[in-house]
Amino acid sequence: MVSFLSLLGWVLWGVDGIFWLLLLGFVLLLFNPVASPWLIMRMYRATRLTSVKAPTLDSTLRELAHRAGLHRVPELFYVPSPMVNAFTVGSRNEAVIAVTDGLLRSLDTRETVGVLAHEVSHVRNNDMWVMGMADLFSRLTSLLSLLGQFLLLLNLPLIVMSNVSINWFAILLLIFAPNLSALAQLGLSRTREYEADLSAARLTGDPEGLANALVKIEQRSGSLLERLFLPGRRIPEPSLLRTHPPTKERVRRLMALKPPVVEPLSFIRRERGFLQDDAPVYLVSRRP
Repeated sequence: MVSFLSLLGWVLWGVDGIFWLLLLGFVLLLFNPVASPWLIMRMYRATRLTSVKAPTLDSTLRELAHRAGLHRVPELFYVPSPMVNAFTVGSRNEAVIAVTDGLLRSLDTRETVGVLAHEVSHVRNNDMWVMGMADLFSRLTSLLSLLGQFLLLLNLPLIVMSNVSINWFAILLLIFAPNLSALAQLGLSRTREYEADLSAARLTGDPEGLANALVKIEQRSGSLLERLFLPGRRIPEPSLLRTHPPTKERVRRLMALKPPVVEPLSFIRRERGFLQDDAPVYLVSRRP
């Protein structure tokens, strides 16, 4: 994405454009604004899960954060949504992990541990910052592309009436740079997801738990009509346009891992989920 910015700078302003855009990129790296995780949680109507409200989830997250070497344990929030999902916002030093009602009701304890480890891995790898910067550069590329196309249209009469040779490469770059930058951003996202999967398996010592969770999440991610009338027949999304890698490939990589190098978490169990473990305190009364 930085290369696209440099090329656009060269097309618009020559060598000086490359210098100034790279300088702008460096400044953005230093002062990249991050949306407040608390504001995002408020938008989702999320509720914080403390050690009193959800003791098992809290102790699990603390153990995973300790294994990951995090100086600060991410805060855990409950989102009252039937979607089977978990996500992380914030930064490495101020991270928030959100889990939905649908996820807690759909996955057993072992699978939920795998998902939490995946999100903790995103925090350790600072993926929120990496993807935030990628998105920022992608948006800047789109803005510069629009500016270049606007200037091209303004000068089109002069270009047509003069004998100036047309640089078709520059014109094509102005048109397609945003699309190429978006594809690069999606590729980076898939790479970070693969890394978070493998890192999660190392944290838990149980790659199969996360693999089972990924399969369940994919099975329950479609709408009710899709599950009723098109079971297993949804049109596959082109791999280049995915933010996440194909589940089958993620599962294959997880199951191909060597035996765990760490002791699996002692409280991983198949028969019960975190919802049942923490239900008397908080979760069972909450419905979206």
